Amino acid sequence: MTSKCYERDVFTEALRKSFTVVRSARPNPWVGAALAFGSEVVSVGATEGPGGRHAEIVAFDEALSKGVSPKGATLYVTLEPCAHFGRTPPCTSRIVKEGVEEVVIGTLDPDPKVRGLGVQALLEAGVAVKVLKDSYEVIFGLRPYIKQRYQGRPWVVLKLAITLDGKVAARDGSSKWITGVEARRDAHLIRERSEAIVVGANTVRLDNPSLRARNAADEHLVFQPRRIVLGDIPDDAKVLPAESYKGDLEVLLRRLGTEEVMQVLFEGGPSVAYSLHAEGLVDEYVFYIAPALGLGGAIDAFSGGEGRTVADFWRSSYEMVKQLGDDIKVTLLADSSRKMLLDHLSFSLSTVEKLGGKLC
Repeated sequence: MTSKCYERDVFTEALRKSFTVVRSARPNPWVGAALAFGSEVVSVGATEGPGGRHAEIVAFDEALSKGVSPKGATLYVTLEPCAHFGRTPPCTSRIVKEGVEEVVIGTLDPDPKVRGLGVQALLEAGVAVKVLKDSYEVIFGLRPYIKQRYQGRPWVVLKLAITLDGKVAARDGSSKWITGVEARRDAHLIRERSEAIVVGANTVRLDNPSLRARNAADEHLVFQPRRIVLGDIPDDAKVLPAESYKGDLEVLLRRLGTEEVMQVLFEGGPSVAYSLHAEGLVDEYVFYIAPALGLGGAIDAFSGGEGRTVADFWRSSYEMVKQLGDDIKVTLLADSSRKMLLDHLSFSLSTVEKLGGKLC
């Protein structure tokens, strides 16, 4: 990535804008856009809720409201502009109409209705198109959307708060609180970004959680996940209203995918954690690790299976490591999930080259 091919700081501004609508834009992808002349940003925009304006249109409207014409400008957008009629008209038509000189795109849209058609429409209209070679950050940020579009299932996050020796609760079942305030606050942000949260019935009986997403002041956040309990729910459970589900986890995930759920967070106990892992259903593992030891008798994070030799151990690589107060947050991806994201990157680059666009 070089400044000669595109202005990195301008694209970063568009990317940051996309992160502000991760939840509100759904089921649309959360996209950011920036309109610029050289390195000077004229306007930015982010995708609105269903039926609302896409990021590109928001950026155009903001520029025009300032009395600035987009003609001859460069449009930076984190995801390929659409070229079809959906809830809104095609963004490519507006881009051409406004006389934009070139469009710099983070990655192609995996939606079958787009997948290169936006780039093709722009090139055919005489608009220069550039796509980033090093766009993994963009793709990683869109991972729930990308999986849902390719596989029809939501991105599955397994979250566990554990001690250094891998314990999630004391012998008596108590687990409040293993981690500190900052780690728990971060976990609530994952809840808010998930359309559904799933726990085991045993967790509901022992901890009686509400499973609401809350802020530091213990106030409910704007977006709340659907609550699903694997088993029967006691009449006085704080989680209510919630759905009781008894059945195959993969069937549940496929159903949620058809309902355009992009991300599901599992906060179940050791049995649920092991079942998800053993069935290969987890995309992202999030461990909040406290500087504590549970020692003998405490409850392990995963209940089931056995590692007879070191060769049997499940291994991955760190996607992210972050300190939160006294705790550490470790994020890992399943190999198949990381491969899907990298395959999309390869598809994006090869498609753009075939169409005649430029890689930056």
